[in-house]
Amino acid sequence: MIDKLKDLTKTKSFHICMIMVIIVVILFVVGLLVLRYNVEGETNMPFNLSKIAIISTQEGMDDGQTNTRWSFDVHQSNDIYLYIDKNDAYDKTEIIKSVRVDNFQIEAKNQDNVKLYKPDATEENVIFQYNDEDMIQSLEYTGDVESDLKNLKISNQGGIIAFRCSNNNVTKYQSDEEEINHSELLKKAGITEEELKINLAFYLTITLESGKQYQAEIKTELPTGNVVEEGNTSTEITDLKDVVFKRTHN
Repeated sequence: MIDKLKDLTKTKSFHICMIMVIIVVILFVVGLLVLRYNVEGETNMPFNLSKIAIISTQEGMDDGQTNTRWSFDVHQSNDIYLYIDKNDAYDKTEIIKSVRVDNFQIEAKNQDNVKLYKPDATEENVIFQYNDEDMIQSLEYTGDVESDLKNLKISNQGGIIAFRCSNNNVTKYQSDEEEINHSELLKKAGITEEELKINLAFYLTITLESGKQYQAEIKTELPTGNVVEEGNTSTEITDLKDVVFKRTHN
């Protein structure tokens, strides 16, 4: 029996079978590693997305009509802040070259009127305006010594980037009242939360001076909370396990 086994191991077919078994095992291990990477992504990035803050508001913009005391186009806006923090556990020094948001996907009842804005650089006391020149399809912050939201700069060791997703012209509101509370315009106009709902998805890309690049898709529902009843709402999202970064370069 032993002699037969020795003879078998010397045959060409046995060697071929063994090679095939080794290849299958290697492919299986590689498959597991790829599957794990697709699920978990990068587990030790030099910079991490630590928090997403969303502020949802409503605002009436004067539409120029003069037949009533007040006449507004009512907008419902959502200001989104992305916090990029340095990973102190990362054992190498890296520098942020840029942080970019793009490939926006929007689903909404009022979809044609949903607009994206960068921070406005002209007004000192407000971060966002509804100016056409501030509208964007994508947005890139460049790494610098210090962060500067209005001038689209982020500290090269981590900082904050921001943009606005606004549901413009949700409704019109006219009134002859002496005073108007802008936080009640949607409620007075009979707008429901369902009419305001926006499903927003986009890609966040962090590029380093070393050439490394990391990208993740982010999905969120807007507005946050019951903005119709409360007028202004906000939330901070720190559970980001569903945001999976993958290396796209180097």
